[in-house]
Amino acid sequence: MTIKIVTDSTCDLPEQVIEDLDITVIPLYINIGEEGYLDGVEISRKEFYSNLPDYPTHPTTGTPGLDTFKQTFQDLADKGAGEILSIHISKSLSATIDVARKAAEAFKSIPVKALDSRQLSLGTGFQVQRAAELARAGASMEEILADLQDLARRTIVAARLSTLEFLRRSGRLNMFMTGLGSLLQLKPILTMVDGEPTSTRVRTTPRAEEHLIQELEKRAPFEKFALVHTNAAEEAEAFRKRIAGLIPSGALYSMDITPVIGAHIGPGAVGFAAVQEG
Repeated sequence: MTIKIVTDSTCDLPEQVIEDLDITVIPLYINIGEEGYLDGVEISRKEFYSNLPDYPTHPTTGTPGLDTFKQTFQDLADKGAGEILSIHISKSLSATIDVARKAAEAFKSIPVKALDSRQLSLGTGFQVQRAAELARAGASMEEILADLQDLARRTIVAARLSTLEFLRRSGRLNMFMTGLGSLLQLKPILTMVDGEPTSTRVRTTPRAEEHLIQELEKRAPFEKFALVHTNAAEEAEAFRKRIAGLIPSGALYSMDITPVIGAHIGPGAVGFAAVQEG
């Protein structure tokens, strides 16, 4: 039975991977003033981050409606899918998985399973890629779900932000930084493990990067690793050189994080998504 994989635009996988593995991506929304844009379709990441500090009203983000998910599922069923696995950003960060689950329950043409990745960015993307690879190899839904549960348990995403200002503007400051008051000069490190967003606070960027390195040292070795950043490719490459001895050799992803996440963390963030060896 053919299993097709659906995800949302926060997965941050390279376009070539999405195309090669025939993954269906449902875009979330970026709202800038009175205008709404489909994430990754109607606004580029470079354009978004270049303009983010100067937007007169801070961008907001939105989740596609129930009908969008149901129509996506129907399109795949019409093309021959026997089952669908829909994998999405953590419930702790977005309502996307709730909408996907309601759509899956209401959809009757073929079985649909909606899965909370308990991650964001390439922490979700790694699961999506693995699911598509396993589905192509003929694995059953039960086998894929078991593999992803193990993968999620070994995955961490962490990044140092250049400022707290954009968390404040987006209204997400208290989610990560309760009690900080107006100490916006601090350099926060945000970490996601198994659906739990946590934070650490330091006063300089070098100290923030040292904290990230300590996390890597604690969790190495890794079977998968990627750099993530918000319009900071040069800084991400400099960080990669610092950690070369801790990460797998060879080509790795270095991905500009989707504006849906970047609207909250701002430009200049640098971090990683990694899966510990099992």
